[in-house]
Amino acid sequence: MSFREITSLTNETVKAVRALHMRKERETTGLFLAEGLKFIGEALDQGRTPKTLLVGMEARPHALLDRAKAETLAAGGEIIVVTHPILEKISRRENPQTVLAVFEQQYTPLESLTPQSAPCWVALEQVRDPGNLGTIIRTADAAGCGGVILIGDCVDPFSVEAVRATMGSVFAVKIVRTSVAEFRAWRQTWPGSVVGTRLDATTDYRAAVLQRPSLILMGNEQAGLTDALAAACDVNVKIPMRGRADSLNLAIATGIMVYAATDGL
Repeated sequence: MSFREITSLTNETVKAVRALHMRKERETTGLFLAEGLKFIGEALDQGRTPKTLLVGMEARPHALLDRAKAETLAAGGEIIVVTHPILEKISRRENPQTVLAVFEQQYTPLESLTPQSAPCWVALEQVRDPGNLGTIIRTADAAGCGGVILIGDCVDPFSVEAVRATMGSVFAVKIVRTSVAEFRAWRQTWPGSVVGTRLDATTDYRAAVLQRPSLILMGNEQAGLTDALAAACDVNVKIPMRGRADSLNLAIATGIMVYAATDGL
């Protein structure tokens, strides 16, 4: 257990935490940065405690902050009191949160998933935008999905931008990383429907008859679902475009599909 104060912007711990903005550093350390007391509260509710809790000198007393401090120390973590300029440097924001935390990343192995534990799951192929990914994780949590499966070369779900967009749901949703080959082999054992979305599909998403648990497969923001993974689906559907726009944002399209698949729950 430890509790200390840092005031120097060149402190090595400050540099190490700030470096978590870089994917290489996150992959090397297995750590990631979360900002704000709400995020930290979500983590604590899921049994996740910070490795390092950074508290600004101007942070106001709060019951949740007291809980975060107590649970961090009880788990062998470290509490560091820092200045406002340090918070700005770490968060790369002019108006940073007064409480930041470093957590261990947590991935779930593909083979350990229990499809029947949730009515719907989401799989994403080569998603590129961290904001989209974070929003999808948040939406999956809100809709009661079992988890989010990342296929191929996807953006890092533990990037600062993605974590911010999850609004804390990164701690509540199972996140899986897998290759296309591994996913296609595993998909053969899926007990319900596997449904993909394609602009060239002929079936309206509302007309598809889905068996639960449903696995919603979404493609890359620019190219959409590849032919290889579209072929692995039981059905491919489309969301009609009624105006001039020829496509929807990936996170919005995923939200439509997820709620369609869980309609009636």
